[in-house]
Amino acid sequence: MNPHEPPHKPGHQDRHHHDEDGQGPGRQRATSRLPSNRWFADRGLSTYTHASDQFSTYGTKVIVVTHREAQYVLDDIMGNATDLPITEHATDTHGVTLVNFALFDLVGLQLSPRMRDLGKITMGRFGSRPATERAWPLAGRLLTRRFDLDLIAEQFDDLLRLAGSIKFGQATASLIVGKLSASSRQNAMAAALKEYGMIRRTVYAARYLSDEAYRRRIARQLNKGESLHALRRDLRYAHGGAFRSPHLTGQSEQAWCLTLLTNAVVTWTSDYLGLAVAALRAEGRYVNDEALAHISPARSETVNFFGAISVEIDTELAKLDATGYRPLRSFERAVAPPP
Repeated sequence: MNPHEPPHKPGHQDRHHHDEDGQGPGRQRATSRLPSNRWFADRGLSTYTHASDQFSTYGTKVIVVTHREAQYVLDDIMGNATDLPITEHATDTHGVTLVNFALFDLVGLQLSPRMRDLGKITMGRFGSRPATERAWPLAGRLLTRRFDLDLIAEQFDDLLRLAGSIKFGQATASLIVGKLSASSRQNAMAAALKEYGMIRRTVYAARYLSDEAYRRRIARQLNKGESLHALRRDLRYAHGGAFRSPHLTGQSEQAWCLTLLTNAVVTWTSDYLGLAVAALRAEGRYVNDEALAHISPARSETVNFFGAISVEIDTELAKLDATGYRPLRSFERAVAPPP
């Protein structure tokens, strides 16, 4: 069963739109910052995950919380081994830099962040200020800086080679983004990449400001990530969710085990939600597709976290129907008092 394409879940059909976030106590600077002071003194770790529009998690990375998360945005997208056709990626403000705006465009992807403090970002223009303000009387005054197109043209071949190295796996995006984001303006290629990123950010900011439906779509995608974080917090209750291994290999295994478990819960819930909707419609009841699109399968109510559970495999298999699913409980049977 493919967790990235739940067969019965209606309402979540945009397979091209994805989001990411770190996980810790508080989302915007990582929704699951997990302390590991035993080995890292006053430092800690964060699990950084990428999720699809179907609530499946396809990327998981353990990072040090002192690193900016924007450095890792492209890694799991470029290394995506699933059949998800990724074209657009949503993130919060912490996942945005000028370098990321540029690299996403150069590798053929759309970076779609939820932008805070729009009034504080610098937006550019191609022509002179008087000409720009005449062409766009309202928006022209916001375009305060003129783009250096000559610099971009001089370095464009190198920018394409850089993007090709990332796209075809010759270098990790996190390494390149970290180096270039920290580069001084004296580095011509880094300066050109940031200049190109400013063009892309200006274009994106104009769309983000003018299109309310687009802003809502970005917010809905990021809210799906929030519901997945809540599910992961429920699932990693043992040992307070702390990493137990001093080595990256063990930490990564623990993080990926949580991802596997999260995808299993999401897939199970998606299947049975779909079966329940199909059963209701078969009885002639109306179920609104638009309302279904807002129902999250990232739920933990059906998970029994405590106690020892004995399972008779043959007995449980005998309960399955011809399609391999348990029969759905009726409402009357669910609310009936015990005999």
